[in-house]
Amino acid sequence: MIKNALRFWPWLAATASGLLCTSCFPPFNQSWLCWIALTPLIAAVWFSQGSRRDWLRNLLLGYLAGIVFFTAAFSWLGALGDLYQNFFLHGLSLLLSLYLAMHFAFWSWFIGLIRPRDFISSGRNLLAAFLAAAAWATHEWVRGWLFSGFGWNGLGVALHQNWPVIQIAEFTGVIGLSFAVVFTNVIAVCIPFRLFTEARTHRMRPHFDITLTMIGLVALFAFGLHAVQNQSAGKPLRVAAIQTNIPQEQKFEPTEQILDTCDQLSTLAVQREPKPELLVWPESSIPGKFGRDAWVLEFPRTVTQRSGVDLLLGVDDEENNRAYNAALLISPTGESQLYRKVHLVPFGEYIPLRHSFPLFAAVAGTWVPGDFAAGTEYTVFNLTNGDIHVGPLICFEDTIGDLTRQFVLRDANLLVNVTNDGWFMHSAGSRQHLANAVFRCVENRRPMVRAANTGVTCFVNEFGRVTQALQDGTGSTFTQGVLTGEINVPIGRELTFYARHGELFAELCTCLTLIAIVVSLAFRRWL
Repeated sequence: MIKNALRFWPWLAATASGLLCTSCFPPFNQSWLCWIALTPLIAAVWFSQGSRRDWLRNLLLGYLAGIVFFTAAFSWLGALGDLYQNFFLHGLSLLLSLYLAMHFAFWSWFIGLIRPRDFISSGRNLLAAFLAAAAWATHEWVRGWLFSGFGWNGLGVALHQNWPVIQIAEFTGVIGLSFAVVFTNVIAVCIPFRLFTEARTHRMRPHFDITLTMIGLVALFAFGLHAVQNQSAGKPLRVAAIQTNIPQEQKFEPTEQILDTCDQLSTLAVQREPKPELLVWPESSIPGKFGRDAWVLEFPRTVTQRSGVDLLLGVDDEENNRAYNAALLISPTGESQLYRKVHLVPFGEYIPLRHSFPLFAAVAGTWVPGDFAAGTEYTVFNLTNGDIHVGPLICFEDTIGDLTRQFVLRDANLLVNVTNDGWFMHSAGSRQHLANAVFRCVENRRPMVRAANTGVTCFVNEFGRVTQALQDGTGSTFTQGVLTGEINVPIGRELTFYARHGELFAELCTCLTLIAIVVSLAFRRWL
């Protein structure tokens, strides 16, 4: 019986890794677990009983871990089932995980290729950790853009609240943090087996592997402490962000109630002292189509002229029978600037291949009746305060590093995200959204203002720290209100390494991973 039970330990270990990874992210936020989360899976791949089909077993072990992780971590997608009163929508996270878990499977297969012959060599252990971390960085990067991409919750994102550690993202992007985490996980597996082997064989060698890993982690922490002491020279900007907290099922009607809510909250915001210079409303703030319905421009323009402050809001736009998810900036002089969302969310803002598969489109079209068109320009808004240039990010665009840096390259020194997380009700979706978004600030050294219909309306500084967040008396972010504060906006035009070069670190890791695969398959052994 015990022998039969032992046969299943690799699968239990893979499941454990999936659950440990899930615990690193909201709503659990046990970020410390990321440093050991992959160790059960690594042990299962390296030490379970061998066979001729080890490669297939390794694939399946990783696939299982991935399914557990992505299904549990993205369980908030099931809130759409409650919103639309549809049983099948509760299974969206499982459906998505069937694809996303393939990336986990690739990594599990890869580490099976590079398993060290023994664990008494520091060099081999370090090389195994380096290659495994590079492969992990590769799969996270590919997951972020393949088939439109869904790069949420890379392992580095688990550290979103550990501000001294995450500062390295200005060079490597958040993927560099994932690299460090996976490297540590591999060393954490190697060391116990090395100690066991040395005790059994009475052969002791210097432990450069653990020593260098610890030095690396201390250096990561020390660099972060140093980086946050060097705040850029900036200009203070008073900002007021509005959270309307309108339930999604009421989002587009009744119109008068929504307009009254925006008007009342805006009046409250501009009455505060000192008076804000920028007022921000969330995504799709008001019903109607900009470009088609004249009142969609006239209403916010009236608010702006009356208050005397710039107003940035999310609107639905229409031109030549094409609909766009857009952001609009209106100045007190009546001038307007428009940005049309570049990166659309598949199955949320459009149905892929809608016209190629009519039956599929008919089913999915129940929830997405029409497609938005994608914008083509990264439009930077210029505030009345001539020193402030805004990179507007709509919905999930603030979770995409390479997209955000396009605004910074065009001289944006303030990021503003307008979003509507009301689709996912009071789930962990809005908190995971913020966890992924804070890295855009570190990568580009630009502060961010977030205005959500409901979820997390907050201010984030250039070091990724949430300096203010809108909460009710119980600490809940699901509330209606106004968040006002002062943002330090950098005036200098310095660009970080990441802003200049993008995902160069991830691309180098990909090249290294491909080389490792070719060598391993050609010579049957890398280490």
